[in-house]
Formats: sequence, structure tokens, C-alpha cells
Amino acid sequence: MSSSPKPVKKVPIHLQSAQNRVYIKNGQVVNHDKTFKADVYIEDGIIKFVGPASEIGVPGGVKTIDATGKLIIPGGIDPHTHFQLKFGGTVSVDDFYHGTKAAVAGGTTTIIDFVLPDKGESLVEAYDKWRAWADPKVCCDYGLHMGITWWSKSVSDEMKIMCDELGVNSFKMFMAYKGLYQLNDTELLETFERIRSLGAVAQVHAENGDIIAKNVTKLLSAGVTGPEGHELSRQEEVEAEAVNRACILAHQADCPLYVVHVMSKSAGIELARARFRYKNRGIYGETLAAALGTNGTHCLNECWHHAAAHILSPPLRPDPTTPEFMMQLLANDDLQTTGSDNCTFNKSQKEIGMGNFSKIPNGVNGVEDRMSIVWEKGVHAGLLDPCRFVAVTSTNAAKIFNMYPQKGRIAAGSDADVVIWDPNMTRKISKDTHHHACDFNIFEGMVCHGVPEVVIVRGRICVENDNVRVAEGYGKFVPCEVRPAFVYDALEGKVKPEEVVNHEEEMINGSKKLNLCDALEIEIPYQEPITRALLSGNACMPGAGEGSLASTPSCRGHRIDGQRNMQESTFSISEELDRSGNRSCIKVRNPPGGKSSGFW
Repeated sequence: MSSSPKPVKKVPIHLQSAQNRVYIKNGQVVNHDKTFKADVYIEDGIIKFVGPASEIGVPGGVKTIDATGKLIIPGGIDPHTHFQLKFGGTVSVDDFYHGTKAAVAGGTTTIIDFVLPDKGESLVEAYDKWRAWADPKVCCDYGLHMGITWWSKSVSDEMKIMCDELGVNSFKMFMAYKGLYQLNDTELLETFERIRSLGAVAQVHAENGDIIAKNVTKLLSAGVTGPEGHELSRQEEVEAEAVNRACILAHQADCPLYVVHVMSKSAGIELARARFRYKNRGIYGETLAAALGTNGTHCLNECWHHAAAHILSPPLRPDPTTPEFMMQLLANDDLQTTGSDNCTFNKSQKEIGMGNFSKIPNGVNGVEDRMSIVWEKGVHAGLLDPCRFVAVTSTNAAKIFNMYPQKGRIAAGSDADVVIWDPNMTRKISKDTHHHACDFNIFEGMVCHGVPEVVIVRGRICVENDNVRVAEGYGKFVPCEVRPAFVYDALEGKVKPEEVVNHEEEMINGSKKLNLCDALEIEIPYQEPITRALLSGNACMPGAGEGSLASTPSCRGHRIDGQRNMQESTFSISEELDRSGNRSCIKVRNPPGGKSSGFW
């Protein structure tokens, strides 16, 4: 005799009035790792329930939203903004109110801005200044990175205060802006070592500042003064060299590294090579909405103002195939996140650089359009699936900067930062309708499939049916603890990085995944960083006995049988980075530095 089915125990919803109680029904939940049909209940700014409607009882008086045919996704996290930033004698026009309002309008519910101290300024004092600017104005939650713009013992000491007391777990160094922010290699190594000792995350702006300074002088002397000089002074190989050098320096210190705004094919290749070389441990990369949604041909426009409006660093690249290539890097997990680097200046501010391209304030918009750009150029174009879209616009940033699962996930107990995304609706981007304070939009006229129909910030409905209703100062600062497990467990070998596990599963299932080094037909043996080797007592020192790989005075070690001599290796980068078996490879017609388009 069959037993009668057990009654389903329903999760009760409190009958007492609670602010911003929201029930979302009939939607498709999309997280970075899976997607499923479910209802979502929100109360007091927290997701209380995710599951079948049969398991929850809904009383009256609750705001109910029908998400039939739509996706329920985590609110976007933009890990790279610069609101009301001082630059070149002016201040970016998107302050923390206008910037976060634009973010929310586009489906981003958390931003991470950068504190950039002046040279000689206390890190703590600069942090207090940024908090004083942001706290009264933010419309959504925010975190802060700290810029290391100069180096001394006092800076090193204050970094510990940032981590232990003030909720900052990431530090950005500049390899560019010579004479302003740029650190030399010795200083970089020391900052990496300090960051590693604190359990924090290192970030770099990767461009060779010495080359740029020299090229700017040459170009101006030759009469090249317009916006076109910007990219000429810092071509692809200038970015690619710095990415490679940063990865090596960080590895020497056994320090996790996050390379911000990777803007070119060449730089992306170098980052992918480093991730493969270090077994996907400790190296992460970000690209920008600008790099995915437009290109540097606009910087050659005959209209000076149009060209200047597209200036940022590293620059947009004139190769029109770059955006798709960068999206492929995101699809293959060679890059992990998308930011906006939102730093907007109006026409009159850009004119500061008229007659000298090096003085054009650097920065573009992107915080509002980032989510739609990634959906349009990624999901709608067939390069990303919805889960990967969530990963690169939200979850990966939350994991790297230790906000997960408070942020970046639709799950019971997570913050109620929720977006109901309509993949079938379209919107046309325009400066006339965006929520920025700036008078130009670099994506002007682009039609994007995929629209955030409803945006909920910590339980409060802020966007619904094209109506944006935000409250100045509603957002809160999110302190980020050190030693994010996603980063440090993989770095220290405690767990295998997700991408390594996935690769092994593919191999077990019999599908071969083409990786970068397969395409290059070279072998790159992994070497432990000297710091880790010394701590473990396994360093291969001269005379360490049989098996030592110590090099001879001529710098040539004994060749291991079956291993290619790297000194004799020649290769061509012609078919590169698509590592998924179901997509065609991207062909790179130019060498890693890009074609020589300078005036030399």
C-alpha cells in the first residue's frame, strides 16, 4: 500500500508590517553556477526565501511582482569607479550621487571606488575624505579600494590600519603617470610583499610609464597635439609589457594580483599566459564596458570634442575587432570581471587638453550601461550564457573582494540586491536619457537587448517600469575583510581554482579544451615563488643535490628530457584564445605589441 504524500511545510511570512517586503514570483533565478525556476521573498533588506511557490505562504500587504518570462539575477557589482575624482585641475562631474544613481538605473547595486591620496598624504586622512564625500550621497552600497600613490614606512604602517580597522582589503599601484602616481619596480615589489603579509589583494594600472613619458615628449615635439596622440604614446605593447612585468613581480612576492582595465588583445594575451603559467592561482583580470562596447577609431574622429570624449588610459584600441576579442577572454575565464572605470568630464573640461593631448582629462562613462553592454555583446551575441553574465558582472567581483555571498548571489541570507532582467526588451543608449551628469555618452545610439526592468537595492525598489526613484545617502559602506577565500585558498593550494576543476572535468568527460599555450605550442613549467619555496624549505639552491635546477653562470640550466629548450623556441601568435571547443578561434593578425602605427 502506498503511503499518502507528506504535506509540504510552508515557510511563513511575518504578518507584522515590515518595510519593503517584496515577493517575486514565476521568475528564473540565475546565479553564476546554476539557473532554476523559483520565487523570491525579500524582507528588511535581506533575501529570506528562494524556492518553489508551494513552499511559501504569502499574506496580504506584500508587494508582489510577476517575473514570468524574466530573469532574477544578483545586482551588478562595478569594481572600478572614480566618482568626483580630481584629475588634471578639474573634478569628474559624476559625484557619488549622480554616479550611483546612474549605476542603479542600469542594474548595478554595488560599486567600489578608489581612494587616491595625493603624494605625501596620509592614507587614513584620504580615506576619511572619501567617506565624507560618499556617505551622504550614495544611492547604493559601496566599497573602497586604496591607491598606493607613494611609498614609505608610514604608508606601509597605514595599510595595516586600512585592513584591520577600516574595511579596505585591496590596494592599487600605478605603473604609469610618471612623476604623479607611478611606482618603480622596487617599490612595487615592496608593496606586493606588504599586501601579501596583510592577506589583501594587489591591483595594478599596467602601462609602462617611462615609455609613455618619452613618447609624449617625442609626439608633442613632432607637432602631434590632438587626441590621436594619446593612443600613439601608449600603444598595445606598452600595456602588454607592464601586464607581464606586474604578473612576474607579484608572483615573486607570492601575492594575488588583480589587473584593472585590460584594454587590448596583447595585454589580454599576457594575462592569459600568466594565469596558465601559474595554474590560474593568484592572477585576475578586469576589462571595461568601454573596451567591449566601442573602440579607438573614435579617437581619430575629425571632431576634436568627439575624439577627446573617448580618451581614457589605457586607451581604446583602434583595431575594431578588439571588443569581441575581449569578450572571448571573459567567456574563457582569461578575464574575470567587467568594470566601468566611470570617470566623466564634460566638453569644457576636456578642452583643458586642447593643444596638448597629454592634458586631456582621462575618463569616460560606463557605470549605467555596463550591464546592458555585456548582455548585448556577450549573451545576445552568443558568446556568454546567462550564468557567465552574472559571474562577470557581479559574482566574481564579490568573490575576489570578499563580499560574497552577502553580495553577488540570489540566496536566502544574502543582501536583497536583486534585478529582474528582461532579455527581450531593448533600449537605446543616449546622453539625452542617461542619468549621468555628463554631456556625452560613448555608446550613443547603441540599441541593447536586455533591460533591467526592476532594480532592488537592499530591499528597496529603486527602478520599476523606467521610473528611477533613489534616495541620496540610502547606500551603506561595505567593509571588506582580508584573505578572501576565493583568492587565498587557491593561491595557497588549499583548494583547486574553479576553472582548474572545470578543466579537469572536461578532460575526464573526453572533451579537449584548447588553451593559450596549446595554441602557442610552447611549454611553460610552473615554478614556486621564491618566498613560498623558502618558507617550505624546498628552495633549489646551488649545490642542493641531485635534481637541483639551479642555473649555471651562463644562465643555462640542465635541460630536462622531453622538455623544449625555451632559448630555442620560436612561435607565432596566429590562432589564440578561444578555449571552448564549440567556438571558432580568434585570429590575431598582429604580433603581441600590435601593428606599428606610430610616426617613427
